[in-house]
Amino acid sequence: MFPQKNNLLLAFFLMLYAASSFAERADREKPVQLDADKVTIDDAKKISTFTGGVKLTQGTLQLLGDKVVVTQNKEGFTLATVYGKTASFRQKREGLNEYVEGSGERIVYDSRAETVDFYNQARVKRDLDDVRGEHISYSVKTEIFQVSGSSDNSTNAPPKRVRAVLQSKIKKSTPALPDAAATPAK
Repeated sequence: MFPQKNNLLLAFFLMLYAASSFAERADREKPVQLDADKVTIDDAKKISTFTGGVKLTQGTLQLLGDKVVVTQNKEGFTLATVYGKTASFRQKREGLNEYVEGSGERIVYDSRAETVDFYNQARVKRDLDDVRGEHISYSVKTEIFQVSGSSDNSTNAPPKRVRAVLQSKIKKSTPALPDAAATPAK
């Protein structure tokens, strides 16, 4: 099978597998809070650059990295790009006591599209499921993952592979207890 077909097959499987619940809806209404060692703000361009152990929080959404560049458009939507050796993302799922967690060398969070893109050594975990690749695009709204093994097709290196561990959601049934009427009396 060709690598592109593998990526399409995995993306299709993950779309079918995705749970019907969504990320915390209330997060969108919460203010964005940032904590860092240093900040540079360009008010005219609506770009803020935070450096040094940066933590961005909005409700249950959390982004951590060495550097975060936040851009806000005229409508108030935010684009946050997180850089770091292991930049990370975490957000609670709607109605569940579970989180989606991810990491990569670069993470791009788009509040308008409600997407998170993980680049370079990307990894996303949800419950017991774990996917890895060079690029993972995650829709916060639909909980659909798209995973690519290679982020750079310009080199002659063989394509990198996608790795996934998907746990069965089927609970093991417990054996039925013997029926008292079916058990002979002694």
